[in-house]
Amino acid sequence: MSELAPALAAFIENVKAGQTVWGLQDETGEGWVVCDSAEYENTDVMPLWSTEALASAHCTDEWASYQAMPITLGEFLEYWVSDFNDDGVLVGIDWTGDEICLEMDPVMLAKELADIEEDEQ
Repeated sequence: MSELAPALAAFIENVKAGQTVWGLQDETGEGWVVCDSAEYENTDVMPLWSTEALASAHCTDEWASYQAMPITLGEFLEYWVSDFNDDGVLVGIDWTGDEICLEMDPVMLAKELADIEEDEQ
């Protein structure tokens, strides 16, 4: 993770400022973009972005019918992390598409983000 540590630091800094992570949700409001892991076989990854602009930039091609949706940091930490962990889903940090991006265990990401949530309260 050493060469990707700056990506994680930038992600955390942006999330700290907005107290929000962003995902891509389909037009029904039920489904979210989930991809195959580039690192692990038979593993899903949910891309998450630290800003609306970064997430919205991916609403093209096969994701053109999706829109960037905010997930509050509190909601993410309280509900999403345990669901991801239970389902064996990783999170992709500030996904950029064709490039290999940082894929993290949701619990490890939650530990990093919990510190910044506490700072804001």
